[in-house]
Amino acid sequence: CLTPTPHGCRRIVVSRGRLRRFIWILLTLSAVGLILWQCAELLMNYYSASVSVTVQFQKLPFPAVTICNINPYKYSSMKDYLSELDKETKKALETFYGFSEGKSKVRRSVDEGNGTGSDFFKQIPLLKFEDFSKTATDLRSGKKRKIEGSVFHKDSSIVNSGDSNDIIGFQLCDANNSSECALYTFSSGVNAIQEWYKLHYMNIMAQIPLETKEKLSYSADDLLLTCFFDGLSCDKRHFTRFHHPLHGNCYTFNSGENGTILSTSTGGSEYGLQVVLYIDEADYNPFLVTSTGAKIIVHDQDEYPFIEDIGTEIETAAATSIGMHFTRSRKLSKPYSDCTETGADIPVENLYNKSYSLQICLHSCFQKAMVDSCGCAQYAQPLPAGAEYCNYKKNPNWMYCYYRLHEKFVKEQLGCQQICKDACSFKEWALTTSIAQWPSTVSEDWMLRVLSWDKGQKINKKLNKTDLANLMVFYKDLNERFISENPANTLVILLSNFGGQLGLWMSCSVVCVIEIVEVFFIDSLSIVMRRQWQKAKKWWNDRKRDRSGKPPQAGDLERHGHDNPVCIDEDLPTFNTALRLPLPQDNPLPRTPPPNYSTLRLETAFTEQLPDTLEVGQH
Repeated sequence: CLTPTPHGCRRIVVSRGRLRRFIWILLTLSAVGLILWQCAELLMNYYSASVSVTVQFQKLPFPAVTICNINPYKYSSMKDYLSELDKETKKALETFYGFSEGKSKVRRSVDEGNGTGSDFFKQIPLLKFEDFSKTATDLRSGKKRKIEGSVFHKDSSIVNSGDSNDIIGFQLCDANNSSECALYTFSSGVNAIQEWYKLHYMNIMAQIPLETKEKLSYSADDLLLTCFFDGLSCDKRHFTRFHHPLHGNCYTFNSGENGTILSTSTGGSEYGLQVVLYIDEADYNPFLVTSTGAKIIVHDQDEYPFIEDIGTEIETAAATSIGMHFTRSRKLSKPYSDCTETGADIPVENLYNKSYSLQICLHSCFQKAMVDSCGCAQYAQPLPAGAEYCNYKKNPNWMYCYYRLHEKFVKEQLGCQQICKDACSFKEWALTTSIAQWPSTVSEDWMLRVLSWDKGQKINKKLNKTDLANLMVFYKDLNERFISENPANTLVILLSNFGGQLGLWMSCSVVCVIEIVEVFFIDSLSIVMRRQWQKAKKWWNDRKRDRSGKPPQAGDLERHGHDNPVCIDEDLPTFNTALRLPLPQDNPLPRTPPPNYSTLRLETAFTEQLPDTLEVGQH
């Protein structure tokens, strides 16, 4: 009993034909749904890439190697420009730490000079924070004063939990609105003094012409003592001077400026670049740099050397060996990845006149925002057209503007990180650095004597090993690695996958797909169009009849078919279904008359009846 009722049980009768049709439709819909899901997944993953790595052994071009002294300018040549700044720095050290530099390693007098900006030093002095109530002591005058403004702790993102007397910093205010101020604090006095010193140092250097700064920095003869490349001797003619705002005169080996790029066909330290550098530690600026040595960067000839970002430092009295592995990378552009081919589609002007890179875009974007917001350019970056470097004489508000703008840049609020994109093609040299003591104790005496004799006409003293650095840059092997992205799917692969899904789940081929399209689209369209044509024809006939006013003729009436109630199902009726057949209608439907066959008529072959066939009563 499938469905109990008060009068008994009602059985639900399902014909086998309907069940078969239901199962067939269900399986068909499941297969179609699975195929559609697979096809949607194929389309969603169409723009995917596969990575291939190719390694080949061949003769490799040698990269450009840029070398800079960590100290950008000779301190003996700069003391006239920095005398006032050094005096203020020493006074702050004496006030804060209670010592002077009379017996320190710095043996220079800064009492006299043409340094300027004493009024500006009074406006932005170093401050010692007495407590967290924003009361500070001016390290220059020793007077206490209250300060206002937002506090930015430069060494950590958390509040200093130590003694507040250890916190020093400086205050920057908007020149147009004195109530708008920012306090920059440091938990380390070394960091605070260096940051404050660099701030004023950039002010001073921005006012010195480029030609003068090139003379104040190191020449190629000053920096380079010996040079070898690929087992052959080289000299300053193989180096190109490059002036960096923060590192002074730098020198690039194999820059390709003359159209020739050196290459090497043998790996190993003996077939690379070997140079001995003269550092001259005694002529270092004691407040600007606190380390000794040189900075180098390995880059392509078309790339800008960002020494301050990715430079490698080498130390003195040591031999630094840098082994290289060369890799070329190539990424697919849109729609596979969000990279740019040449940077032409990036709305940021390239200020470096070098091939596009992400760093060039970020620095150029910040420099443009600096010019737009502060009215001048930051000293460490190239100048945009029509702009000039910031200095406190022409732009008294630039320091406050720069720090607030740099804070937005770090927090990605300027939009530069959203605009700039990675380059699709780039070259990379993976560096492996090793260090050994140089010169050794047993060879130190004769090597220093020979080097001093070689440079005797330009160096009026005996060389010390702490003034020298030995550098070797070479390929560890000549295996060029090429990493490339290739489309994982093409139109042919997509059609093949689509056909494979149809063949797997529905046993369909191209002919089957064409038939399905014909049945479901072409035939359906023809049926719909035929029905519409019949309706239009009927409407036109009715309209003509209405206009003529004639009643419809019997021949014009449309003949309609009638449904036979017996033929409801394709299956033969059972006994139960026969009992449920409807009764005949009062007005029977017109039916086809029986055939009038002449064979059904009985005709005799005799024209008269025989007498013996007559009935007996007639006689």
